[in-house]
Formats: sequence, C-alpha cells, structure tokens
Amino acid sequence: MYNPKSSKAEEFISHEEILATLEYADKNKTNAKLIDEILEKAKLRKGLNHREASVLLACEIKDKNDEIFALAEQFKKDFYGNRIVLFAPLYLSNYCVNGCRYCPYHAKNKEMPRKKLSQEEVREQVIALQDMGHKRLAIEAGEDPVNNPIEYILDCIKTIYSIKHKNGAIRRVNVNIAATTVENYKKLADAGIGTYILFQETYNKQSYEYLHPTGPKHNYCYHTEAMDRAMEGGIDDVGLGVLFGLESYKYEFAGLLMHAEHLEARFGVGPHTISFPRLKHAADIDPKAFLHGIDDDIFAKIIACTRISTPYTGMIISTRESQACRERVIHYGISQISGGSRTSVGGYEKEERPHDSEQFDVSDQRSLDEVVRWLMQMDYIPSFCTACYRAGRTGDRFMDLCKKMQILNCCHPNALLTLKEFLVDYASPETKKVGEALIAREINRVKSEKVKSLTADYLSKIEKGERDFRF
Repeated sequence: MYNPKSSKAEEFISHEEILATLEYADKNKTNAKLIDEILEKAKLRKGLNHREASVLLACEIKDKNDEIFALAEQFKKDFYGNRIVLFAPLYLSNYCVNGCRYCPYHAKNKEMPRKKLSQEEVREQVIALQDMGHKRLAIEAGEDPVNNPIEYILDCIKTIYSIKHKNGAIRRVNVNIAATTVENYKKLADAGIGTYILFQETYNKQSYEYLHPTGPKHNYCYHTEAMDRAMEGGIDDVGLGVLFGLESYKYEFAGLLMHAEHLEARFGVGPHTISFPRLKHAADIDPKAFLHGIDDDIFAKIIACTRISTPYTGMIISTRESQACRERVIHYGISQISGGSRTSVGGYEKEERPHDSEQFDVSDQRSLDEVVRWLMQMDYIPSFCTACYRAGRTGDRFMDLCKKMQILNCCHPNALLTLKEFLVDYASPETKKVGEALIAREINRVKSEKVKSLTADYLSKIEKGERDFRF
C-alpha cells in the first residue's frame, strides 16, 4: 500500500501507485482542462505531486508544453536567480565489489586498472582543483569495504579540508558513496560534509535487482531507504537522482518525485538537490545495449517538469552532457553544474586527460575558465558560494528561506563575491574582462542599499588581497 510517510521503501515508492499514475497521465495527456488546472496550481509555486507532474510530462498539447517550459524558466529565475553554482567531482577509488551492469567499475571488469588515491595523492588532486578555482567538491568512490571503508572516506575529507594552497580552499565537500549505516552517516555529518548524494539508478525494483545482480547494492530496500538513514544520522541535506536510460523515463520521474514527497512527509524537508545523469558510454559499457535511452527533447522536458514540481530544489547536470545540451537545460531549472571535470581516479594534476579509469565519458571537456566565461556570456553568474552550508542555513532552514524566495537576498551578493575571487586569482584575461563587466551590472540588482554598499566594500577588499567574505 502506498504511504509517503512510511519508512519502508516498497510503501513510499509503491510500484502499483506508479503504474496507476502512468495510466492516469496517459489517459489525460490531451485533457486541456485538467492540464490548465495543474498549471494554475503550479503557479502558486508550492509544488506539484507526482500524479499532477506526470500529467504534465505526458502532455501532448504543443501550446501547453510551451507554457510548461516558460513556467519552468520563470521558476528558475524566481527561486535561484541567474546564478549557477559550480563544482567538480573527485574520484577517490574505483575499487568496487558490486556487479552493476551499467558501470565499468563492476567487479567482473578485469580490464580496468584499479586505483585508490593515497592521502598524498588526494592532496595533489585538491591543490590542482584549487589552482583551477574550485571551492566545492563532490567525492566519489566505489563500494568496497576493504579498500574504501568509511575510515578512508573520513580521512580523505579531513585531508581535503586541511589544504590551503595560495588563495585556494575547498569550502564544501559533498559525498557520493554507497548506502551505509546510520552510524556511518553520523560520522560523515560530524566530518562536516555538505550534501550526501546517492543516485537510485532505477526505482523499478525488478529492474533494479536485474541491474545489480551481485554485491551489497543488490538490496533494493536498503539502498532506497538510505536517505532516511542519512537524515536519522544528522545529514539534513541529501541529493536524489536516477540514471535515465535504465528504465522507462516516465516510471523514473514518478518514482523520483515520490521519493521527494516521502522525505518531505517524514522529515519535513525535501531533497536539497536532484541530479539528472543519463546513461553514457564508458569502458565496457555500451548505452545502446539498454532499451530506455531518451533524446534531448524528452530530457529537457523532464528537467522543466521537475523544476515546476519541486521549485525549491537545487538541480544538477554534469559534464556527461554536451555544451549544447547543458546550455539548453540551464534555462529550465538547472542551478548547479560541474566544470573542468575528470571522472578518472586522479588525473587533475596532469595536463592530458587520463581515460583508463573513467567512470563515464565526459562530453563537455572545456576547462573551468572556459565554462565560467561561457556562463557569463549567457548572463549567468558563476557562483562558488558555500555560505549557506557554513552559516548553518541547511536542511529545513535553507528550504524555508528558499520556499519564501528569500535566499536570493544573500545568494546573489555571495555569488558576486566568490566570482570576484575567481577573477582575481584564476581567470584568464579574457574571462576577467567579461566578469568585471558582469559584476558591475549585477551589483545594481542587489535590492538592499546596505547589502549593496557592503558588497562593494568586500569586492574592493578582495581586489586588494583579502578573501572569504559572505552574507
């Protein structure tokens, strides 16, 4: 029985409820009256449930679809402004005991060289990332209790936070590791992590168990209930995501929103972020062997409908996607992107990109400087801000501000300050020129005269060598 407040995976992600939702959405995909009612509800900016959102995703009326995209773009501006937060993944180890059919880290892959960073190598990678200008990392590791125990992850986090190179510092470490225990989540919370991220891969239990034939990840319920344990362990910012291409996108979309509804119902706070990875080629993985691939048009609509349904949630797209695809979907709701990413274990300190241990092919291979300039040329503010996390504005405190559309009052000036740091310390002359012009324009959009004056003062101090101002 479907119960969003239940702690049991098969009750808050109900297969029967998803099937009923998809039938309802298909039945109403040309029901203009119902679609109009859902859009009117959406305009209240309080979100939609999984059934309502599924009707919009299924909608086949062109002018209604145009309205969906326009509404998503407006919501993105209302809640997140024209800021785009930047981060980079740091792969610590590709040792893994699981048998996932879509990931080259699977235990049967004897062709991939297995690597694990030592603490000194972590230090080298972090310095290289700091020298690019990054302030926020997402650490990744395969599941291997011998090679990648929680103690190793904690040591890496400690090392990352300890490194201060020139003007560089990693101010937020997000963690993407396998489902674990409440006790281990408490350890991660005590280590000062930002968001705990775990992709469901697929919400269809039958498909999930087929795709994960061996290893601890085979346990659907344990994996699906991981966010509950993370919350119980004191991590109040969690990030959801599915790997689109493994199962019907309509099924995954409904499941993803049901998971968000469950977190809201049980803990009073929905996901801090939702990620949108698509299945990509990697090592011995051919995405054409999977039957549920989606094109760019469907991908864009999924993102637009998610933004309308969860207007307060951060939305992430990685360098799996091409520049053209990222440029399109940023308008419809994406608020965070990776830049200058490498998905191999190590390799940031090398000029040539290593491919032998990549988890997936990187489509957007531009440098961070090029990505920053590209964003600014589209009139977005590249933000390296971590102020909310460091000021304790996380979980329900962040969501309360975001739902009231008040988060912009600190995020906008903070974005300008962190961009200024990047321009002074790391940018090419061309990027710096574009950035200085953008800051001069954007500071006039700060509504509070007091905050505007303080921002101008902080910008001047950054130019003179001081760092790390925030609101």
